[in-house]
Amino acid sequence: MADKFFIFSIFAAFALSLSPFVFSRELSLDTDSHSSVLDVSGSIRKTLDVLSHKSSVSKPSDQRDEKTTSFSPTSLASSFSLELHPRELLHGGSHKDYRALMLSRLARDSARVKAINTKLQLAVSGTDKSDLVPMDTEILHPQDFSTPVTSGTSQGSGEYFLRVGIGRPSKTFYMVIDTGSDVNWLQCKPCDDCYQQADPIFDPASSSSFSRLGCQTPQCRNLDVFACRNDSCLYQVSYGDGSYTVGDFATETVSFGNSGSVDKVAIGCGHDNEGLFVGAAGLIGLGGGPLSLTSQIKASSFSYCLVNRDSVDSSTLEFNSAKPSDSVTAPIFKNSKVDTFYYVGITGMSVGGEKLAIPPSIFEVDGSGKGGIIVDCGTAVTRLQTQAYNALRDTFVKLTKDLPSTSGFALFDTCYNLSSRTSVRVPTVAFLFDGGKSLPLPPSNYLIPVDSAGTFCLAFAPTTASLSIIGNVQQQGTRVTYDLANSQVSFSSHKC
Repeated sequence: MADKFFIFSIFAAFALSLSPFVFSRELSLDTDSHSSVLDVSGSIRKTLDVLSHKSSVSKPSDQRDEKTTSFSPTSLASSFSLELHPRELLHGGSHKDYRALMLSRLARDSARVKAINTKLQLAVSGTDKSDLVPMDTEILHPQDFSTPVTSGTSQGSGEYFLRVGIGRPSKTFYMVIDTGSDVNWLQCKPCDDCYQQADPIFDPASSSSFSRLGCQTPQCRNLDVFACRNDSCLYQVSYGDGSYTVGDFATETVSFGNSGSVDKVAIGCGHDNEGLFVGAAGLIGLGGGPLSLTSQIKASSFSYCLVNRDSVDSSTLEFNSAKPSDSVTAPIFKNSKVDTFYYVGITGMSVGGEKLAIPPSIFEVDGSGKGGIIVDCGTAVTRLQTQAYNALRDTFVKLTKDLPSTSGFALFDTCYNLSSRTSVRVPTVAFLFDGGKSLPLPPSNYLIPVDSAGTFCLAFAPTTASLSIIGNVQQQGTRVTYDLANSQVSFSSHKC
């Protein structure tokens, strides 16, 4: 009898190991690394909270002149950090419900991804700029440009903001951060056409350090699109969603709170600005090109930790700081056709501990510059080539048969009705790297609410384009460190 009981115990244990999701209510998170618990009620609570809170950032009347210590780019070697805020904290609630908010976010996101792919497609196809028609604006006309307009990366209104000082004396402004852009810019007086922003519009006449750049300067020549007027450099950056900024290209002093300032940073002074940039005064480019802030201040590294977009919390953008000791590290590299984007070397993905049948070539850049996967803080939802996405989705669906499914939402085709649950156990989604390393994602980074009624969707989307993108939803709560000196990117969870 004892032998029979022993055999039955072994069989029961074996059966449990084969069905971790069916028996999810009996398993603890610590004993099953292939699944994680999603706090359904907590996620729904955040959807209600984000709609109720108003903009809590400092008002324009709080804008003060700041005195800072000046550094040259070569001497700004010590680490320093700036506070990062999610978009809703700055912009405040303006949607009737969370469903409407999500539809707005996803529409902005789709426009951005389309523009990224357009920029890459133009680069890899060898399209001559002379074949493109420039935009006509109130300030500049097509005939003003020595080279026509090219499509850039759509920011929408941005998802994460920091506060930096511009000029001497320094005035502080909320600016969008973007790893998919290089050109820094902000709205300037006089405004021919400016959108609404939280701070007063910058007046270059009030700054002693404002200096227009000449047309023959290296900074002007590094612009994709520029024009000359009285030997002064004019810039235009056009985005895929129809938004753009046009104005003087100049150098200014940029200040980083108590960490000091850097003189002669090339920055656009936009007098004609159209689009969806509501809230922020402008944009700080963190891309890999020569005009980005990271390149101009000669940063050896930078890192950020993006808080949940529905949170009222903030985190930091850090420069020249060491990566956390528990980081998962992978190589980053540039595409010879486009120097803006940060491509990451990943070998695959897994769901519930099961490695997906994805050809490694999907995540590699080919000889023509197509393919590969980039890390981007401005794109929200991770895009995967259709073959990779189908493998991910099908495996996730197979392992969540106990969850009630519901109809899709916008670009999401895999959704669940969790209105009757307070928490659920779901298979863990992970990115895989060389050497057997993996980055498991928290469940709130891939199964997200799309309304306040309990509808949750798998937050990945397929793309027919060759480029895959790791978006900020999947990066939330993770310290992402770009080690520019050593061409590495590192991920460390729970570091906000």
